[in-house]
Amino acid sequence: MAIWLWIGFLLFVLIMLALDLGVFHRKLHVINIKEAFLWSAFWITLALLFNVFLYFAYENHWLGIGSEIGHELGGKKAALQFFTGYVIEKSLSLDNIFVIALIFAYFKVPALYQHRVLFWGILGALILRGVMIAAGAALIQKFSWMVYVFGAFLILTAVKMLIARHDNLEPDKNPLVKLVRRFYPVSSEFDGQHFFTTRNGERAATPLFIALVVVESSDVLFAVDSIPAIFAVTLDPFIVFTSNVFAILGLRSLYFALAAMMEKFRYLKMSLVFILAYVGVKMLIIHYFPIPTWVSLAVIGGILLVGVLASIYGNRLDTARLVSPLNERVLQKKKQQN
Repeated sequence: MAIWLWIGFLLFVLIMLALDLGVFHRKLHVINIKEAFLWSAFWITLALLFNVFLYFAYENHWLGIGSEIGHELGGKKAALQFFTGYVIEKSLSLDNIFVIALIFAYFKVPALYQHRVLFWGILGALILRGVMIAAGAALIQKFSWMVYVFGAFLILTAVKMLIARHDNLEPDKNPLVKLVRRFYPVSSEFDGQHFFTTRNGERAATPLFIALVVVESSDVLFAVDSIPAIFAVTLDPFIVFTSNVFAILGLRSLYFALAAMMEKFRYLKMSLVFILAYVGVKMLIIHYFPIPTWVSLAVIGGILLVGVLASIYGNRLDTARLVSPLNERVLQKKKQQN
């Protein structure tokens, strides 16, 4: 039964998380950019290897996976759907990285403790997304018109992302933060990497725990945006869940690799807006003009590439504007000396 593939994958994820926190990051240290890029490469490679496994699993229908009557799914199509879903989730996580950076800056979370917050935040995100994916799959299976609701929602989300600002972040107004402060004392000082401490003889939450609560709640909002997007690529729950999980598992290393450089990729947010809008339209026309998965992958890859190239070109223009007046002053000074 395919249930054993689910159990095996969940055990694999738990083992990887245990190794991550208990072995590879057992010693507390600040993660530098080189280490972050190496870990990012590791998680991406692991996702690609899993994609190879999916190809053979669906091609040979191991334990009955992909062999449902009327919904048979071959290895090539399953692998392409996983990869496209992974790219979508990875792309949409870029906006999440920027918000996480603002949260850490707001609470002044030391770089030494940020990995711990992200680890437990991502563990919670895995559980939350599992529940949301199961609910979404059940809704689409029972009510086929839900795909139109998801499509319209994604288009509205794209419009919201276009006009939304993240620099006015106010975590203290977060309902979950208010709930914690109402029922639990909160310390104004950090106590190492601990989420709870003792203050005046009573147990209290530290700012590190409040930062974790805000990170978790922000992921709820991003999950609401990203999960419907992947249903435009595939309705197979196993592919939806596994592509989401691999994208989330690599989020921590991607954060440490890109957080300091996000401002240099200023047009990536616009790329995400177009990706959400494209996926939303794809869902709205899915029953009238189905778009092949490989076309979606090419479109999404092209949109991201345009965003990156536009950002690089914009940065060069800014540099040229700064350097040009400086060169003119230098030339004028030389003329005066002569």
